[in-house]
Amino acid sequence: MAWTHYQYVLALLMVVTGSFNTLSVKYADQQIVPGEDGQPRHFNHPFMQSSFMFIGEMMCLLVFKVLYHYYSRRGDNSVDSNPLTKGSHVFNPFILLIPALCDTCATSIMYVGLNLTYASSFQMFRGAVIIFTAVLSMGFLNKKLDSREWMGIIMVIIGLALVGLSDISIEKSDVSTNSILTGDLLIICAQVITAVQMVVEEKFVAGQNIPALQAVGWEGIFGFISICILMIPLNFIHAPPPFADNSKGTLEATKDAFIQIGNSGHLLMAIVGISFSIAFFNFAGISVTKEIGATTRMILDSIRTIIIWAFSLAFRWQAFHYLQLIGFSVLLIGMCCYNNVIIPQLIRKCRYRLGRHRPPPNDRERIINTAADDIPETQ
Repeated sequence: MAWTHYQYVLALLMVVTGSFNTLSVKYADQQIVPGEDGQPRHFNHPFMQSSFMFIGEMMCLLVFKVLYHYYSRRGDNSVDSNPLTKGSHVFNPFILLIPALCDTCATSIMYVGLNLTYASSFQMFRGAVIIFTAVLSMGFLNKKLDSREWMGIIMVIIGLALVGLSDISIEKSDVSTNSILTGDLLIICAQVITAVQMVVEEKFVAGQNIPALQAVGWEGIFGFISICILMIPLNFIHAPPPFADNSKGTLEATKDAFIQIGNSGHLLMAIVGISFSIAFFNFAGISVTKEIGATTRMILDSIRTIIIWAFSLAFRWQAFHYLQLIGFSVLLIGMCCYNNVIIPQLIRKCRYRLGRHRPPPNDRERIINTAADDIPETQ
């Protein structure tokens, strides 16, 4: 089925804003600005960056309320038909509390990792969420994995290993190998929490049909409150660099962060970009899943990875290494196998050719949107 103009806009919005968000976070990390003690330092404030992200998500709820009241006043039932407001408006927002807490922990850990490693590796290692989601789904959702899904998981693991190996092999002068590996491992560990979030959302939230803007907004509120509470003790916990590279030597230094932002217009623009881009990205991501499908979202995420990688190479944030290209290719193939996208269908087509049988006449159009198991198999 052909996409509508609205679906094309959602897909483009997801790719552009998602890429811009990751690049904005990394750009902010690389800014060297005087802080509270007057010494120029990198902007190493991952927890503050998480709070700015949740501020962006909170804005989605404000937009939803404005649109909801606008369409409600029209009296033509457009509030129930408009894609931005349709859905269940009566629900307990606290069902989003646990996903928001998971998002808070995972995002903060990932931002710490991003500060230590490359933006492209950050994006690629997020693919590890497939592994942990599959394991948790078997335990808590009683799902069974078939051979195709296990093959996808194995290929994802191989791809991640190759990406990690490329990070070790890339020559760098300003960052130690230990820091890069630590960042990579933190990002992978954060995917465990993200997997918990996905399983909880599937078990308790998926059937609620909550409008995307409203869901993102409530998660932003819960996330912002939780990260603000979390930052209170973090301002007093001392840690060595690179985890606490700020004027106070603590895991977070809120005052130092605001002073650095005030001292740099470029840093301020990056922070604003983080807030606005994450708002649009989360809305677009949820909407793509509802309007088009989760497999399409996976493909768009892969496109986003390529864009981030290209920008990182173009701006010399990292050097090119062939192992990363091979690793990403294997990772992408594994994700396609796991999600039953393209690769299984191509295998079936090869079987048809070898068996001298013709596939269904509309098989070419269904190569992405149709599961391979739906294509009849000849004996």
